[in-house]
Amino acid sequence: MGGSQSALLAESITDWWSLAGVDALVGEDPAGWLVLLPANDAAAPRPKPTIAPEPEAAPLPAILQRQEAPQPVETKGPVVFPDAWDEFQHWLATSDDVPGSQWDARRILPVGQTNAPLMLLTAWPEIDDQRDGAMFSGTAGQLLDAMLSAIRTTRDVCYVASLAVTRPAGGRCDGAEAAELDRLLWHHLRLANPERLLLIGSDIVRMAAASELPETRGKILNINQDGGKVETVAVAHPAMLLARPAQKAAAWDSLKLLNRGR
Repeated sequence: MGGSQSALLAESITDWWSLAGVDALVGEDPAGWLVLLPANDAAAPRPKPTIAPEPEAAPLPAILQRQEAPQPVETKGPVVFPDAWDEFQHWLATSDDVPGSQWDARRILPVGQTNAPLMLLTAWPEIDDQRDGAMFSGTAGQLLDAMLSAIRTTRDVCYVASLAVTRPAGGRCDGAEAAELDRLLWHHLRLANPERLLLIGSDIVRMAAASELPETRGKILNINQDGGKVETVAVAHPAMLLARPAQKAAAWDSLKLLNRGR
């Protein structure tokens, strides 16, 4: 195709684009050249297309967000134990600072008075004790009473206590909790000031005598207490003796030593 026909075709195309509103190859603003305006609006300015706002960026995951500087945690010093007997007993019953009071809502408190002829001390209540609200309850308590009767004494003249006033989960504690209980042990013994001491159970034997229970069989353990020594023997817990009757002979070998001088 060429000649005058080509020129006419080019002129026709140019006229069409002019009618469509295209009068430049590049303009400052986009033009809706395919939109037909009404005849009376031919000279009106063409509206600019609406541009949708960009969507807000999703928040960063928490781990990537700016973290506030941690506030320093106030370090608490060692718990101060009351020095007066009555204040100490009230503190054991009510204070949140008592080591070993955090393990259970129900506290099992000591029974008896200071300067008792014999102090019965275990590490913490047994499950039955926690349930019944008293130390050495149930059949284990009945066996303990028989053991005391064999050395010609009764529970009501003894000072009966557990080092911790509640029972730890699994019957075990360590670390800082054990360290605080160790401090409490020696403070409690100093205030109780018993004539003699019966350690009941392997846990309290480790704490007070730094020995394993089998090593204490038939021995007097002189526990250093406040510059003096308190005559001490150690036996397995009555609950353990019920489960393992063969250990009763070892318990009697130690228990009968408390008959000396009576």
